[in-house]
Formats: sequence, C-alpha cells, structure tokens
Amino acid sequence: MTTQTYRWPLCVGAALLIGAAGAPGASPQQAGSEETVIRRTVSLVQLDVAVTDKRGDYVTGLKASDFEIFEDGLPQKVATFEEVRSPAPDSTLTAQSGSNPTGNLGVGDGSPTGSFQAGPARSPVSGASVFILFDTSNYMYRGFVFAQDAIAEFVRSLDHPDRIAFYSYSRDFSRASPLTPDRSMVLRGLRSTVAGDDAALYNALLMTVRDAARLSGRKVVVVFSNGPDNASVVAPEDVRELAQSEGITIYMISTQEAKLEPVSSAVFRRMSASTGGKAYFAKNWREQQKAFGSIRDDLGHLYSFSYYPQSNPNMGWRKITVTVKGQNPKSYHIRTRSGYRPKAVQIAEQ
Repeated sequence: MTTQTYRWPLCVGAALLIGAAGAPGASPQQAGSEETVIRRTVSLVQLDVAVTDKRGDYVTGLKASDFEIFEDGLPQKVATFEEVRSPAPDSTLTAQSGSNPTGNLGVGDGSPTGSFQAGPARSPVSGASVFILFDTSNYMYRGFVFAQDAIAEFVRSLDHPDRIAFYSYSRDFSRASPLTPDRSMVLRGLRSTVAGDDAALYNALLMTVRDAARLSGRKVVVVFSNGPDNASVVAPEDVRELAQSEGITIYMISTQEAKLEPVSSAVFRRMSASTGGKAYFAKNWREQQKAFGSIRDDLGHLYSFSYYPQSNPNMGWRKITVTVKGQNPKSYHIRTRSGYRPKAVQIAEQ
C-alpha cells in the first residue's frame, strides 16, 4: 500500500483551480470550411435525488414519470433512471424502525432523517465511489480513536458494489488508500493515521473532489472534521461550485468544535446542502456513529437519473429544480445538487 502525501506551496490555490477548470477540446470542422463555428460538449447531467416525506421517512417506489426536472426553468427529459435501494445495514449502524437515526444531531438541511428499510440488493452498476476525508490535524488530539472507530464501522457497513477511498489531511494531504472494493486496505489506511499540525481542509477537499470528478457514475465525499480550517489557500466556495458542477455529493460530519465557530458551521451546511448532502454536528462519539449510519442510510435510498440538457443559451450557472408531480411542494422534501456550470465554450475558426 502506497501513501501519497502533498505539501501546499503558496501558489497552490491558483494552480489547483486552473487545473479543475480544464475542458475537453472541440473537434475540427471539415477541411475547406470558412465558417466560424461555436462548439460545446453536451454532457449528460447526472442527479442523485433523496425524497423524504413530512416525517422524514424515505419515499420509495417512485418512477421516472413521477419526477419533473427543470434547468433554468426549462423542462428536461429523463435519459436514465434507477432507484437505488440497499439491504438493511449492520446492526451497529441501524436505527429503530420509524425513528430518526440522527438522534440529537444537528442536520444541515433542517430535515429529519428516515429509518432504515430493507430492500433489494443493488446491482454492481449501482455502486458508488465513496471518498472518505479524515481530519488528522491538531484539532483531533481529543477523541481521535473514537473517530477512527466510527469511520471503520461505516466502511464495513457499505455495500460491496461500492468502492471506497480513504484520504486524510492536516496541513498536508495524504491518499492513504486508493479507491478500492477491498475493505481491509481501507481499514489499514485508516489505522495508519496520526494526529498533528494545522488544518487545511479546503485544500484537501478540493484535491478529493478533483479525484472524484475523473470518475463516472455516483460519486460521494464524506468529510470528518473536528474543527475549522486554519491553513488552506483555497476558498470553500470554489470547492463547493466544482463539486456541484461535477455532480459530487458532499456529507460533512463535525464535532461541536466547528459548530462553535459560526463561519465554519455555516460553510459546512451550505456546502453539503448545495451538493445534495447533509451536515452533522456530533456532541460525542456515539453521535458520530449515528451520523455515519445516517449517511449510509441515505446512500441506500436514492433515485439516480440523468438527462441531456435542452438547448440553453446560458453558459454560466444553471439552476436545477426537481419536483414530484401532483404533490404539494411541502409534502415531500427533495435533496439534490442545486445547479452546475457547463464546460467552457470552444470556438474554432476554419
């Protein structure tokens, strides 16, 4: 197992963001053409959507025809659709039926979380790529082993179609375990971590999002942070926009340390909600376990679908809205990414 560690020079923010903004080139026009042609790559937009009712229970059994998707107010046609449901998890992460598994946790989007429900196993094509990012800064001197245990239980509980990568960060960024279906490799990477140094959360999160963006299919980042960022040169809003544009869901688990700083807690809530995830603030290690259980539950109760965007002159930020037909907007709570920025326009003059 090879661990890659990165140190951050002062120019890292500009370099990383330039790399993240790259777009595929346009194919040339036929020889002899004298026209100036504007080309853009029409990419399939993928959405992972969680639907819960007023009680916070997951709404299952919906079909593609039950959903309406709008991009900048323009109706979109579903190209692919799948309901993702997983078997009941290990008992260590299972909540009582009909109860909110987060207990007294603070959930970022303000909605309660539904109970675990058994369902048909996922096929391998439904598996997600899950990136776990663990805070190993000096904020983690207290409760380090408890946090490791909560992450270990989460890793063991995920369905085997899912692949997992384990990364850690302090001032440096470490890819402790590459994306793999081998749980034992991930657990070895987890147990090799030690705490120390300042926290460069947003630097590390940007690197993690960029790794996930190279993949197709469902992509999820789960962050465990014990405190605010005090060493990054990357702005959290830049990370958030990249995750939204690439369709990467971010879940944030933090302790009360981050919640004591209003700026950090607001950023955690905004980043998770805008990508379709949630933010949790755990008072103790038991609530950390419950938070991971809630995320595991969420990943097992999603609707995954995609669409090819209808013609839209807006090449800036595009807003995505998803509704369930025939339902009062207050009846169902829908979580998904709130929008994206399309790839840059390519202009070819022949």
